[in-house]
Amino acid sequence: MRLKVVLVEPIYEGNVGSIARVMKNFGFSDLVMVNPCLLGDFGCAMASHAKDLLEEAEIFDQMEEAIKDANLVVGSSGVKALKTDEHLRVPTLSPSKLATKLMGLNGTVALLLGREDNGLSREELRVCDMIVTVPTSQDYPIMNISHAAAVILYELSHVDEGKITLAAREDRDRFIDHLRSALVESQYYPHKLEKTMLMVKRILGRAELTDREVQTLHGVIRSLRWRVKGSGE
Repeated sequence: MRLKVVLVEPIYEGNVGSIARVMKNFGFSDLVMVNPCLLGDFGCAMASHAKDLLEEAEIFDQMEEAIKDANLVVGSSGVKALKTDEHLRVPTLSPSKLATKLMGLNGTVALLLGREDNGLSREELRVCDMIVTVPTSQDYPIMNISHAAAVILYELSHVDEGKITLAAREDRDRFIDHLRSALVESQYYPHKLEKTMLMVKRILGRAELTDREVQTLHGVIRSLRWRVKGSGE
């Protein structure tokens, strides 16, 4: 498993440096940043012997570009940020349960860490296949971003190399578009379409699909569409 740590608009260079340091502590080196703050001497000092991660980090203007090659996208968030749409189940995993879920899989996983003040936005959380949150005391539940990263990365450092290759994200997206077209064609309730598609996307993300499974689902949709068209003639 290749893990990309994606910092989404980090505000403080000290936190960026600290995250680079804990990444190196636990054997990770793939750092990506989206619209980061300026990095100066303080950020490099906090990184200590992980300054090379800062120097080699990829930087993007849009989050979509940062995660386009990821098979799975995992968002980190505090519990309060997870109140999204009614009836939409957004299960959260502890870092240890996330590690268990990723065990045996082969692919690229993007771990999103949001802004220090507001975390990841609702729209950014919608993009995620899974959500990880660090269990904390209710007296003070929100952690510093670098501390949360340390807990998560410690658990993920125990994930063994897998043999089950995950489907490419673009292939999953094509299947979702295929399903959307089929639903529109079948005159599915227009007012329910977007929420249904988001729910399907969540389900598929948790299912950890392989290429063959995605192709099989494509075949199911093609067969149903063919039957519907045939019955109407």
